Amino acid sequence: MLLIPCPHCGDRPEIEFRNCGEAGIVRPTAADDAAWTAFLYLRSNPRGLHAERWRHVHGCGRFFTLHRHTVSDRFESAP
Repeated sequence: MLLIPCPHCGDRPEIEFRNCGEAGIVRPTAADDAAWTAFLYLRSNPRGLHAERWRHVHGCGRFFTLHRHTVSDRFESAP
């Protein structure tokens, strides 16, 4: 079982969380089809440390950003 460190509730099991995708994606204000396609579907898929948005659904309900290592599934740092 993967334990995810919630900055408000501490380490909790992964079943309590939802991954909301890559952190730092900015929604385009006025965009053509190509820009919307890039916003909706194109994401970086790095090997190594990756910033992700998470939500503690079955706990405090808050959104937060964590850095997860994509190879080992370990959380390296929390901002």
